Amino acid sequence: MPTDLPNLLTLSRIAAIPLLVLLVALRTPLTDAAACCVFSAAAITDYFDGKIARQRKSISGFGRMLDPIADKLLVAAALMLLAGLGRLPGLSLYPAILIMLREILVSGLREFLAELRIGLPVTRLAKWKTGFQMGALGTLIAGETGATIFHLSFLPVALIGEAMLWTAAALTLVTGWDYLRAGLRSAAPPPGRPEPATRP
Repeated sequence: MPTDLPNLLTLSRIAAIPLLVLLVALRTPLTDAAACCVFSAAAITDYFDGKIARQRKSISGFGRMLDPIADKLLVAAALMLLAGLGRLPGLSLYPAILIMLREILVSGLREFLAELRIGLPVTRLAKWKTGFQMGALGTLIAGETGATIFHLSFLPVALIGEAMLWTAAALTLVTGWDYLRAGLRSAAPPPGRPEPATRP
């Protein structure tokens, strides 16, 4: 049911997006720090909603549908905010583009494989990618200004966020290629069976 705790946690990631946008748009040290907290809390729910659902054996079709959607909406909103407000330092726009393209690729693969009733399991490497990705975005959202609120201004926050984003992008390429190969294998017809008719 949508009112189960795991599903409510998933829905909270979507609900956090308008607040995240507002806080980042205000562009003050305090709101940057608050935006980092909102994003981090929303990102952490991605771990707990699945864990609680498995513990309670309450995994639902609604949750399986909504979970990846909530993740992608949160990541896309954060990336577009950072890019639109010019807060991706150096060449960080390029790994951000790679991450966005990978999310679109995986979404398309999942939609195609769903028609074939084939699941696309999340690999351990993909979980590491998500960890670096969320950590990078949270760090970049806080930025140098938000770091002063956390008394971390002595750290090169932008450089740390950029390094984590590049790491996430490298893992994105590897996991995206793995998912693409899995999709291509599933799309190929068995030997001796003709290709299905193409769409008009």
